[in-house]
Amino acid sequence: MRKHFSYSPLQLTGLVVLRVLIGWYFLYEGITKFLSPNWSAYGYLMDSKGPLGQFFMWLADMPVVMSVINYLNIYGLILVGLSLLLGIFSRLGSIGAATMLLLYYFSHPPTLDAVYALRPEGSYLWIDKNVIILVAVVVTGLLFPNSHRIGIDRYINKKRKA
Repeated sequence: MRKHFSYSPLQLTGLVVLRVLIGWYFLYEGITKFLSPNWSAYGYLMDSKGPLGQFFMWLADMPVVMSVINYLNIYGLILVGLSLLLGIFSRLGSIGAATMLLLYYFSHPPTLDAVYALRPEGSYLWIDKNVIILVAVVVTGLLFPNSHRIGIDRYINKKRKA
């Protein structure tokens, strides 16, 4: 049974705004990759230095698998983005977002000894934007869900109860 939380208007607004911003981030990342005909995760995977680095490089060396990874990455970003932005199936969207963020993190963890071909946006040690967004997704989508109050999930839940 799903527990319903009671939030103040300010708390609810903050949670929803954070969820929508994260959704926009994922959606935009997916759309830009979709609109870029030559985009591929190949270079990113081949540059992996994390604990799963060898596994990611092994996957990247298989063209058929690489096609599947590209497809899953693009459409996963778009679906997660729409889910969080619109508040539809947002628990599932949050789990999808967290999974993707963990994979990105384990591919390119910000450690002192890691040197990547593609420069990161800043200088990080263990905590980067993937970790921050991951925590925000867990907070807004799993710990303090809000799409049942503001989002399409509200209407889906009403139909289920009727």
